[in-house]
Amino acid sequence: MFRRIFNYRAVPYAEIRAFSVHIFTASGSFLAFLGVVAAAEHRFVDMFWWLGLALLVDGVDGPIARKLKVKEVLPNWSGDMLDNVIDYVTYVLLPAFALYQSGMIGEPWSFVAAGMIVVSSAIYYADMGMKTDEYFFSGFPVVWNMVVFTLFVIDASATTAMIVVTVSVILTFLPISFLHPVRVKRLRPLNLAVGAIWCLLGGYSLLLHFESPDWVVWGVVISGIYLYCIGGVLQLFPNLGK
Repeated sequence: MFRRIFNYRAVPYAEIRAFSVHIFTASGSFLAFLGVVAAAEHRFVDMFWWLGLALLVDGVDGPIARKLKVKEVLPNWSGDMLDNVIDYVTYVLLPAFALYQSGMIGEPWSFVAAGMIVVSSAIYYADMGMKTDEYFFSGFPVVWNMVVFTLFVIDASATTAMIVVTVSVILTFLPISFLHPVRVKRLRPLNLAVGAIWCLLGGYSLLLHFESPDWVVWGVVISGIYLYCIGGVLQLFPNLGK
C-alpha cells in the first residue's frame, strides 16, 4: 500500500509528513462517527463535543497542509476532496441526523427537515462558484452544525426550528453573500471576535448540558444572527469595512 501511495519509490520524509496530514484530516470522519453513535443514543451533548473536536481538526489541518506543502509533495492525493467529504458529514449529515433524532420539529416534519438539509447541501457542494472574489460564500454555506446547535441552545419550538431550516434551505440557492470569518478581510477583527464569543458561549452551554441562563442564550442568538447576516450587509454596502 505504501509503495502505491508514494509512487513506488523509497519514501522520503517529506512525503511521510505530508501523508500524515491527510490521516489527520481523515480522523475527523471517526470523530463524526462517534458523534453519530452519540446522537443515535440521544446523547446530544456528547455528540456536539465530538462535532466540536472534528471542527477543530478541520480548522487546523489546512494551515498545517499549506506549511508542509502537501499539494506539491503528494499531487495525486486530493486534500480538498478529502476535506469536502469530511465537511459534508460534520457540517451537514450529523447535524441533520441530530435534528431528526431529537424530534424537535415533531413527526413527520423532523424527518422532512433533515431531508431538506441533506439534499440541498449536497447540491451546494457541487457548485463550483460558491465563493466570491472576496471569499464570501454565495448562498447559505450549509453550516448546519452552527444552525442546529443554536436551535438546541435556545430550545427552539417546532415552528421556530422549521422556519429557520426552511429559510436557510431557500437561501442556499440565492446569490446572497455569507461570511467566511477568516478569509473575508472586511471587518475581519470584529468578525473573528464575534465568532469567538459565539464559540465560548456555545461551549459554556454545552458544559451546562443546554440548561443555559438567559444571558448565554441571548449571547448565542445575537452573535449567531450577526454571523448569519453580516455577509448580506457587506454585500449591500460594498464600501463598509474597507
